[in-house]
Amino acid sequence: MSKPKTPVTQAVRLLRRARVMFDEHPYTYIESGGTVQFARETGVDEHAVIKTLIMEDDSGNPLIALMHGDLQVSTKVLARKLGVKHIRPCDPKIADKHSGYQVGGTSPFGVRRPMPTYCQATIADLPTVYINGGRRGYIISMSSTEMLRVLQPVLLEFAQPGVERAPNAADGSEQRHQSPSSR
Repeated sequence: MSKPKTPVTQAVRLLRRARVMFDEHPYTYIESGGTVQFARETGVDEHAVIKTLIMEDDSGNPLIALMHGDLQVSTKVLARKLGVKHIRPCDPKIADKHSGYQVGGTSPFGVRRPMPTYCQATIADLPTVYINGGRRGYIISMSSTEMLRVLQPVLLEFAQPGVERAPNAADGSEQRHQSPSSR
């Protein structure tokens, strides 16, 4: 049985040009499964799975926020650090236009339009990161130093506690509940 072909996404093209060594991790994509789906299926610590979020400031200027899978972006903290009134997630259709990727398969590598990239500073402490390779169901892993070298993001502290996940008794899926400390 032959190994499945690597998807040739814009992210893969950019990483090959930059001579980045990366490993591929295809997984079963589930709508709204997020980082927890990948972590559960592969046994990887969700903290090492990095979310790529396309957000915008109060003037509609897009930006990329990179966050640990088990944490959330504090939009208030990020806005304050960027000197703007508000930061909010982009509407999915707008995010698709800015990045060139479909939501759920957004990679920070090879985006359609250059955008400022902000990375939760503690991501730099991880030896290996797992991040979307530009397609739903396709994660790539690499050293955090390589990710930082290629993306050259601004490192900031803007994390807040994630949400607790409780199994849904009916179908085994998870329901997300805000933890008391993050309310």
